[in-house]
Amino acid sequence: MQAGLIGKIAPALGGRSARARAALAALAVAVIAASFAVAPGYHGFFAAGLGLLMLVIAAVDARRFIIPNELVVIALALGLVYAALFDAEGVWTGLAAAIVRGAVLGLLFLALREIYARWRGREGLGLGDVKLSAAAGVWLDWPAMPIAIEIAALGALGLYVVGHVLGRRRIHAATRLPFGLFFAPAIWVGWLLQFWLYA
Repeated sequence: MQAGLIGKIAPALGGRSARARAALAALAVAVIAASFAVAPGYHGFFAAGLGLLMLVIAAVDARRFIIPNELVVIALALGLVYAALFDAEGVWTGLAAAIVRGAVLGLLFLALREIYARWRGREGLGLGDVKLSAAAGVWLDWPAMPIAIEIAALGALGLYVVGHVLGRRRIHAATRLPFGLFFAPAIWVGWLLQFWLYA
């Protein structure tokens, strides 16, 4: 498992220019700093862990159009541990609520994937996006889920429109979109927003 995960991540992170690697390192530092600024103490460690995982997922998906299962599993496990430790209703209630949210959001994304595939005759969402949505549900409360999805959708749309206007990318119905590039960071941002609002 470890060798397979390294094989998926290394080309996406190591095969970049020095400037790109420096930018990723700077983003990682910013993620850690923002996590502890919004969620001090032990919460900050979990926020930073989530943020770094989402950063790596975004980088890999942007480069290779895949979301490694291993990273999603780690995000799921970390979210369940967080729910067990910090949910106000207790360990088992927190775990049950997180699992239900993850299952509901994952099934919604799976249904959307299947509906689109039957309607258009091709995939719209990858299975990696579906699995990532389950991890999002574990981390995000019900009100934060649509916020994260909207942030991701608007970010994707904005970037592609800018690319189209600048003439760097033509947008058409079959344009490939690494949705994890936008959804993964949006999950972290959504979690920070919900923590800040509930704190």
